[in-house]
Amino acid sequence: MKSPGRLFIVATPIGNLADVSLRALEVLRDVPLIAAEDTRHSRRLLAPNAITTHLVSFHARNAEARQPELLVHLRGGADLALITDAGTPGISDPGEELVRAWAAEGGPVVPIPGASAVLAAVVASGIAGPRWSFEGFLPRAGRERRERIERIAGDERGTVVYEAPGRVAATLAELARACGNDRPGAVCRELTKLHETISRGSLVELAEAAHSGSIPARGEFAIVVGAGRAQPPPGTEDGLEPEAIARAEVERLVAGGAARGEAARRVAAATGIPRRRLYGSVPGGSPRD
Repeated sequence: MKSPGRLFIVATPIGNLADVSLRALEVLRDVPLIAAEDTRHSRRLLAPNAITTHLVSFHARNAEARQPELLVHLRGGADLALITDAGTPGISDPGEELVRAWAAEGGPVVPIPGASAVLAAVVASGIAGPRWSFEGFLPRAGRERRERIERIAGDERGTVVYEAPGRVAATLAELARACGNDRPGAVCRELTKLHETISRGSLVELAEAAHSGSIPARGEFAIVVGAGRAQPPPGTEDGLEPEAIARAEVERLVAGGAARGEAARRVAAATGIPRRRLYGSVPGGSPRD
């Protein structure tokens, strides 16, 4: 019985083509077929390395139609390499569904690691801390976006998000309002490319720099929200009761620029204390404000 083909998940450079690994080049040269997000873009990497492997396109718009063909190719015992325009397939890029489908059939999946915008941003920022989360692209608007930003604000870990250039200033401003003006941040722009810049400061300072144009709204962006302050265990801060500590945290967030309702909602989510009690316990607070 013929062995099934191997699905290679190949990371490619996020900017500087010299960052491609020797193993990645070897795999791309040896497989009979490469599924690429944009075949024209991928040829810029393949041609200088004398790789002439046949390419087919595989992206968000044609994935539903193309995936069955790729699975037939793998079932027939032929290997397949999956690449995207930059970085690792399946990380804010096409590929996850193909991997899931082939793995569900028991097919071998082989990761070929390499350049990563997430890791580059984490290590270059110097503020993410030892524990951090990756949120990818935030929703553009609405309740889901607000809730995601609130979760970032209430998380003591650092967070990395991707953002489109035209929305960087607005996103930084929203993060500053939710996380507090003193929360550290970093804006990593055009990582590994000619015009790479890494700007550090408080989230409010970065928002102002993006709004003024000091951080140009051009290129590709990764935003790092620095690690937050861990909340003390209930009843351990100066002998205060948990609800008193929570009320004090609401006041701290309000003093940092957060709206009172938003501050109460975040603290309620973190502590389990009803938002109405936190909102109504502060001077001038009302659950309907």
